[in-house]
Amino acid sequence: MEDLPYPLVVDILGRLRKASDRNSVSLTCKRILAIDNEHRQSIRVGCRLQSAYEALTSLCVRFPNLQTVEIDYSGWTSVLGKQLDDQGLNILACHCPSLTNLTLSFCTYITDVGLAHLASCSNLRSLKLNFIPGISGRGMLSLVVGCKDLLNLSLVRCLNVRSFEWLEYLGKFGNLEELFIKNCRAIGEGDLIKLGPGWMKLKRLEFKMDCDFRYAKAYDKLVALRCESLRELSLVNCIISPGRGLSCMLGMCEALEKVHLDMCNGITDGDIAALASKSKRLKSFSLHLSPGFFGLTNVSYRLTDECLKAVACGCPNLEEFRLVYSKGDFPFFFYLSLDGLLTLIQSCPIRVLALEAAYFFDDLGMEALCSANLLSTLELVQCPKISDEGIQFINRYPLLTTLKLSKCVGVTDMGLKLLIGSKKLEWLMVEDCPWITLEGIKERKKNCMAECKIHLYEVSTFMRLQASERDAFR
Repeated sequence: MEDLPYPLVVDILGRLRKASDRNSVSLTCKRILAIDNEHRQSIRVGCRLQSAYEALTSLCVRFPNLQTVEIDYSGWTSVLGKQLDDQGLNILACHCPSLTNLTLSFCTYITDVGLAHLASCSNLRSLKLNFIPGISGRGMLSLVVGCKDLLNLSLVRCLNVRSFEWLEYLGKFGNLEELFIKNCRAIGEGDLIKLGPGWMKLKRLEFKMDCDFRYAKAYDKLVALRCESLRELSLVNCIISPGRGLSCMLGMCEALEKVHLDMCNGITDGDIAALASKSKRLKSFSLHLSPGFFGLTNVSYRLTDECLKAVACGCPNLEEFRLVYSKGDFPFFFYLSLDGLLTLIQSCPIRVLALEAAYFFDDLGMEALCSANLLSTLELVQCPKISDEGIQFINRYPLLTTLKLSKCVGVTDMGLKLLIGSKKLEWLMVEDCPWITLEGIKERKKNCMAECKIHLYEVSTFMRLQASERDAFR
């Protein structure tokens, strides 16, 4: 091992993805240990770091070229020792000059002082903070002022970040490309406007409100924003007010390729039509609706087939469409119909179609999908109007290779008789379908091609399988 060429040793170490494997091979000789120490670029530490300061310092000295560090204290209790606090971040800042990616999770002893230490990490490009309750907007400001080249910022359950000078600074002087804000109670939809000129550089935005803890705020009408670079947009539990905030932004994104709208209260046909008219490059569109969430009395907030027709007309490159209704909603309160869905499918090159709790989708819809010449993946969840007759149309889909059936009470063993024997499917998952049994699957599986992978999960409560029986089947 001592005689191996240096480039070959580096290549061997680079192929070992697990830290345990790299540690094991480093024990073979001192030379490989030294090379591994020099080239190790990432570590992950957490509850078992004992004692915290000395252990972290030792790791940083041993691996002088660390670029990615993850500190995770999920599941921590006091009996596991002391957590890293602000002094730990000072150790990272002093001993890791090449640090570019940092993730902190459940570090409850870190405060604004610790973020101020990180401000000296001039090479930091990505920072992810998950449940760091001790930090505030003041600490975030000191961080972004020092880390001027920050490209990726993620805040998850950072409950006390209330001031937004840091967002304004990022917008004026930063180069932020990806922003993720999830369940930060004090950060609302209208606060995103403070990013200002930074919207021009932003490429990906994920924003999720904690709907159970929302601060009442009044937002002014949003001025025109330029979102020329935004490619991915995900909004969850957001309030979409006409002519304000996010409603104005939806019609200003020309480069969007992926959109996910989940339980967005107040969104209208006009909002989606404005989105579709600008987003000619859109490839993936996911819509998660709850009729009760929109309000039973406000008819203007009900989405209709007009929004699907607008997407069909304005997004000629759409390849993936997902429509999900929340569990527990009643089928009579739906406003999207089979007509609007078929218009979308016939106008766009749909490759992936996923429907959940879409009670309007029936055997006629299954037959209409025969015209979807590019459809390769179909997911049907809680679609009770699909029967064995409708399932048989799948054999006529030209390119379908992947099928998921879940909670489809109208499909039985007889419906899968020809389907499983089809030489077309490569992957089939059956989950919680009460009339599809293990015995029926076993009988049909004998005629199935070897390359078709079948996954059978628990069926309904009165036909559950024992775990050992399921494992034996797999």
